[in-house]
Amino acid sequence: MIEVAALFYGVLASFIMASVSRNRREERINPPIVTLFGWVLLSFSAVMGTLLLGYAAFLLLTGITT
Repeated sequence: MIEVAALFYGVLASFIMASVSRNRREERINPPIVTLFGWVLLSFSAVMGTLLLGYAAFLLLTGITT
């Protein structure tokens, strides 16, 4: 299941980044939905990175092996 979520995240991130890049190259304003999804992806990435670092620190401090 994690593979499907990672694939979906990657496709969505690629689409958003390609849209933003194209709009910048053509000197157009991004539609609000592209901006919204960009912020959602940024927030999701930051939260997941923080949670995973916290989990790794917890495992390191408690000595639990996975």
